[in-house]
Amino acid sequence: MDDIAKIISEAKKKTPCKVYLKGNIKAKDLQGKPFQYFEGKDFFLLIGDWEEINKWISKNKKSITDSNIYLEARYSALPLKDLSLVNARVEPGAIIREGAEIGKDCIIMMGAVINIGASIGDRTMVDMNVVVGAKAEIGKDCHIGAGAVIAGVLEPPSAKCVSIGDSVLIGANAVILEGVTIYKCAIVAAGSIVLKDVPPDMVVAGVPAKIIKKASEVKGDKKAILMELRKI
Repeated sequence: MDDIAKIISEAKKKTPCKVYLKGNIKAKDLQGKPFQYFEGKDFFLLIGDWEEINKWISKNKKSITDSNIYLEARYSALPLKDLSLVNARVEPGAIIREGAEIGKDCIIMMGAVINIGASIGDRTMVDMNVVVGAKAEIGKDCHIGAGAVIAGVLEPPSAKCVSIGDSVLIGANAVILEGVTIYKCAIVAAGSIVLKDVPPDMVVAGVPAKIIKKASEVKGDKKAILMELRKI
């Protein structure tokens, strides 16, 4: 079992939740409990693990007249990344797990999912609905097109992770399978499925993807990334 699998297997599984309560509740009844509470005008908001909050609710049912319970996950092994620690643009709806690394001036668009152990280099854009699997490595100044899948390697544990070099362009809905290395300045055409390594400065396309020409033959405006978008 590798380090990341061990972290997940040994982590205490939690069900993060927010619970709104009304009734004959006093702040002193919530003090010292293993969850946060906030007192409103005529309600209390409880934030924490459902197991602990539910214990308190069960013991205080008679004092509660109304409730609204929102579970954010169920038996989750890892929290989401603290975005205050990220020096990049992260749009609403992106999901980044703790343990992922996001470089300076990256762009993470709506619906993107970045799993534990993945690393995204400086100024790389991860477009809408991209999936970056566990331990995948993506270099600097890349563009990962909408809907692309970069395979993760938690299972099987012996699999080699995907490695994508600097200044690589991955087209929309492309799939990069585990063990593949895509070298610097390569281009993967939209909809391609990449089963083997892509040499530097090459364009691959198709299912399975094959080399069709050199990336240097592609017009500059067809492969340019806009640094203006990466300014925070």
